[in-house]
Amino acid sequence: MRYALYFSPAETNPLTKAATQWLGRDAFTGETFPTPEADGLARDTIHELTADPRRYGFHATLKAPFELHPDQTEAQLVAAVERFAADTPAFDIPNVIVGQLGRFFALVPDTVYPDLQHFAARVVEEFESFRAPLSDADIARRKPETMSATHRANLDRWGYPYVMDEFRFHMTLTGQVPPEYAPAMREELDRRFSEFANAPLTIDGLALFIETERGAPFTVHRWLPLAPVSENRKIAS
Repeated sequence: MRYALYFSPAETNPLTKAATQWLGRDAFTGETFPTPEADGLARDTIHELTADPRRYGFHATLKAPFELHPDQTEAQLVAAVERFAADTPAFDIPNVIVGQLGRFFALVPDTVYPDLQHFAARVVEEFESFRAPLSDADIARRKPETMSATHRANLDRWGYPYVMDEFRFHMTLTGQVPPEYAPAMREELDRRFSEFANAPLTIDGLALFIETERGAPFTVHRWLPLAPVSENRKIAS
């Protein structure tokens, strides 16, 4: 079993509903949905291009999947997530857009926001004691020989390359989209997520996901609201 700490909007949030309909699976309930239609893209193509994010569930990675350290228990992990959420105020990302990371499409901030970076770094640090060391196979799977020195150092220290200064918040909507499909995919995602793009995104919860065995779909084990504030604090750019 592996655990992961992700940001996800709440189960009833309209963004969650839109994303689960697009990806074809709800990580809160395990419910699956028919592959949607899109102009210029065959259903089989959409199904294939959303396979990876469908398995992981709609989310933004904060602490990447990890096996539980043998000195820790799931109950201790859940209690720590509860404490962290209760002590951490909700806030807004001022603006998110439908963007691309390489060939992947995702909802991303329009720029780097230091407070968002700090929040993500806190999650990585606070829950490090719950992470079992990576196995040699896990390290090899990441192909460390191809990494930059910074990414390799992060992998060795934190179990994941894309943390701290290398972290980029993203809520993945596709796998790698071949160039010939990218224009149609861009048009469909811009249309489908128009209600949520070019607008703030409230970071108001922390989700503990689980993978019961390697390769199984990730599901939401617990979703904890962050501490309420009288008025959501906007991040300074």
